[in-house]
Amino acid sequence: QVQLVEAGGGLVQAGGSLRLSCSASRNIFTFDSMSWFRQPPGKGRESVAQITNSNRPKYADAVKGRFVISRNNTANTVYLQMNNLSPEGTAVYYCNGDGRTLCGGDVWGQGTQGTVYS
Repeated sequence: QVQLVEAGGGLVQAGGSLRLSCSASRNIFTFDSMSWFRQPPGKGRESVAQITNSNRPKYADAVKGRFVISRNNTANTVYLQMNNLSPEGTAVYYCNGDGRTLCGGDVWGQGTQGTVYS
């Protein structure tokens, strides 16, 4: 069974930073791509950033210029560096592996809470 485990959430003041990590139980190249999503309180889940196996990143407009997604293929880990956070960044952050080739569907982590206070 493929597992994704997030870490790095926490409480931070507006303007501060958090660095999330997502560790996979297998080689992350077996996923078509890796992504971060978030779900703010009372809202639906939204895409934040994606990184392909060729290391090409893609960002939601709301986070461009502030968030950076990266990957360490040797460690089977994906990161999300979040800078200049605002209270609107308060959410549960989820790691996602596009597993259409691997297992026919998405693989999700359990989520990690990030809270930004003003």
